Amino acid sequence: MSVTASKLFAPTRLGSLALSNRVVMAPLTRSRSTTEGLVQDHVVEYYAQRASAGLIIAEGTQPSAIGQGYARTPGCFTDAHVRAWRKVTDAVKANGGRMMLQIMHAGRITHPLNQHGASICVAPSAIRAAGQMWTDAKGMQDFPVPHALSTAEVPSIVDEFVRSAECAIAAGFDGVEVHAANGYLLDQFLCTGTNTRTDKYGGSVGGRVRLPAMVVEAVAAAIGAGRTAIRLSPGHKFNDMSDEAPLQTAQVLLDTIPTVDLAYVHLMLADAFAPELNGAGDAAQILPTLRPHARGALIAAGNLDRAKAEAALESGLLDAAVFGRPFIANPDLVRRLREGIELAQPRPELFYTPGPEGYSDYTPAP
Repeated sequence: MSVTASKLFAPTRLGSLALSNRVVMAPLTRSRSTTEGLVQDHVVEYYAQRASAGLIIAEGTQPSAIGQGYARTPGCFTDAHVRAWRKVTDAVKANGGRMMLQIMHAGRITHPLNQHGASICVAPSAIRAAGQMWTDAKGMQDFPVPHALSTAEVPSIVDEFVRSAECAIAAGFDGVEVHAANGYLLDQFLCTGTNTRTDKYGGSVGGRVRLPAMVVEAVAAAIGAGRTAIRLSPGHKFNDMSDEAPLQTAQVLLDTIPTVDLAYVHLMLADAFAPELNGAGDAAQILPTLRPHARGALIAAGNLDRAKAEAALESGLLDAAVFGRPFIANPDLVRRLREGIELAQPRPELFYTPGPEGYSDYTPAP
């Protein structure tokens, strides 16, 4: 397919967002913020370098101290956070880019040593995640047993997401993506392996989708549906997740929220940490199965290259294609894809280290 005919490089709209092309930068946790969750100058440079993407989805960002999971992840719930993020969005916009913020409450995927101003992890049920996580203070630590949110406590999660979304708009973001994927709090409510509640937020699939739906609807009411999106990862095992019928769960959630009015629905097609889907069957069925239920724009990530992305766009299954790891070492990824330039390879040992090395020091192709 010729460059001029490729939909990948053609303009499009996602909700209220006008994109110059359909190459979307995925939200990538890089652990480059301060202990207080403030993004630093090399974060400004990193995102500004990648502004040629049609849309940048900024990394998973906690809406509260309790919502923090990993070491040195950013927050967006205080005036200081807003001021720090404003430097990023100003730089991206100065380079012609558009930017969403992914709001991520980690739920049980945390450790108190990683939380600044909190000392508890919460989840739908008191089920500890298998495995360990890195803490700067004491290295690898077992995941703790989470506190099961009471029925009365659950609505506070909605408030956290709304407050964070309002802060994101104040910081200059074009909108927010509600993170309901990858084993974090909202995904924990969705899945049978992590939600054994018997109240209105558990039990049947209708109960399990209730909180994620409430969050999306409340955020949309606060900042506008056209600036609100959601990310899902049906069938993924990452972070010790399982669900008895993940595609059905995703269908019910998408049928519950007004997806036609949202900026987009973002699906994870492949799990880079555990490629075998858990109960969802063939990953190739995720898009055709869920496309009719995502009644607005649909974007997806999962080991895409140019050929796969163009095929999905031409077939009508996708409205834009999301690229993750290729953006790490290729700030000029859009140009490299368009011109067929070989991609640079990242240094995995520097994915989550502090500082600019292995982060903002990758250079464009000559």
